[in-house]
Amino acid sequence: MTETQGPAHKRDMTRRKVILAGGAAVAAVGVGGSIAANAFAGETDAADTKSEAESCYRLTSETTEGPYYIDADKLRRDITEDKEGIPMVLRLKVIDAETCKPVRNAAVDIWHCDALGIYSGYESLSTGGGGGTPPSGAPSGAPTDQPSGTPTGAPPGGGGGGHEEPTDDERYLRGTWKTDKHGRVEFRTIFPGWYRGRAVHIHTKVHVDGKWTDAGYEGGHTCHTGQFFFEEAAVIASGKVAPYSTSTTERTTLTEDTIYDQSGTTGGLLKLTYGKGRIAKGVIGSITMAVAPDETHDSTDTQPGASASAAS
Repeated sequence: MTETQGPAHKRDMTRRKVILAGGAAVAAVGVGGSIAANAFAGETDAADTKSEAESCYRLTSETTEGPYYIDADKLRRDITEDKEGIPMVLRLKVIDAETCKPVRNAAVDIWHCDALGIYSGYESLSTGGGGGTPPSGAPSGAPTDQPSGTPTGAPPGGGGGGHEEPTDDERYLRGTWKTDKHGRVEFRTIFPGWYRGRAVHIHTKVHVDGKWTDAGYEGGHTCHTGQFFFEEAAVIASGKVAPYSTSTTERTTLTEDTIYDQSGTTGGLLKLTYGKGRIAKGVIGSITMAVAPDETHDSTDTQPGASASAAS
């Protein structure tokens, strides 16, 4: 597909546009994708109607967008392309933190690295997980249940720093889709890998007050910039599955991460569902994001919530 969008920092940030992704959705990679694939197929089931019974929540934590954001580059729910990894369905819900009502027709972006820590659009800048020296005590490079030591230097690709201009035309593991009348949206992707200085995570943005047109999504403003995080047990389990098991990059644990605020679901900690001992067959991750639709949080401001929002 020909990309028609330039780097985000070279465009008027008040006008956002998504180029529709053509063709059929790409299937989740690997023969063990049944859990994630079935979950994706049943995205709007009876459980989605429970929103009216939910209680209201505090604002979900704002975080930095990191240097590798590409503004709403592809409108699609399946962002896998041909990347290998554990199939994953990401179930998100967006609500107004003040009224607890679902935020409809919002544009939700997600983006993350591949199983070896590489970001599309920035392959030459990503440190990745395919080289280097394995951490002490873990010759295979797979994560262990022991902290790997406090990282030094700036996190390369998800921490602070300004926006970087894309270095290539790849756009795997990136996508944008709109919330339904219940404030829900689902993506099919893979379980992210890890790289030096950061715990395993997925980036997200929520845009509101724009217009959906034949060309995509235009205008509006960003009301939330955040990141989703993964419990240690799931990350350890993923490290036993190829290609994650081939990584020789030192891993930062959830408690060591400098972006995660340790506040649980409010801070972006996902609720994960997968078969014990069978994570390779697929993972479902879910969370409710409580946002302030009238506010603008587009990059580096941090306003952590005072109490946890509910995982959906």
